[in-house]
Amino acid sequence: MFFPIFDPTMVLLIPAIILAVWAQSKVNRAFKKFSRIANQSGLTGAQVARRILDQNGLNDIPVEATSGFLSDHYDPMKRRVVLSEANYTNPSVAAMAVAAHEVGHAIQHANGYSMLKLRGAMAGTVQIGSFLAWPIVIIGFLFASPGLIDAGIILFSLVVAFHMVTLPVEFDASRRAIAILSTDGYVVPAETDGAKKVLNAAAWTYVAAAAGAILTLIRLFLLRGMIGND
Repeated sequence: MFFPIFDPTMVLLIPAIILAVWAQSKVNRAFKKFSRIANQSGLTGAQVARRILDQNGLNDIPVEATSGFLSDHYDPMKRRVVLSEANYTNPSVAAMAVAAHEVGHAIQHANGYSMLKLRGAMAGTVQIGSFLAWPIVIIGFLFASPGLIDAGIILFSLVVAFHMVTLPVEFDASRRAIAILSTDGYVVPAETDGAKKVLNAAAWTYVAAAAGAILTLIRLFLLRGMIGND
């Protein structure tokens, strides 16, 4: 019996690792570049978020600062927009784009966007599945138990499904952000391209995560097949 840590199927993960490294490098470069370019409105990320929220009748949603690099997010449980300190206080093109994107999620929530609702409904189960999938698979290999391996694969399939649902949620939030920034006059045409580059680069990190999850699932199926042939 082999142990599923170092085996030939690991070659499947190489493209995912390369894509993840490239995507992270891409978002880092784009963010750093456009963080140094001030937007012509002079608005910080916090001010942009606050104005867009108010314009959409979401006056009760606070905008808060948090530590960390690109730790920006929308918290649907507490209904708050959270921006990293750099984006919260910085009047840059990047800060404006990121803030608008996170507010895009708040607007999705307020409008009952179906994919966001589905992602929220999946979150708890997926968290458990992500935590248990590999331990169950490894125990299945240790005890030569196809049933345990299958259970682990089912749990990890939920993780893959969550990544696939996340993609349209993130793409839609970016689409909303660019439309609002452009239509409502937050950015001049020259800044629109920079905002798009920041959000497109960020989108690649989600694509890379989804690709990694899919390839890992394929690897699990291949490993399961090897057990079945023993």
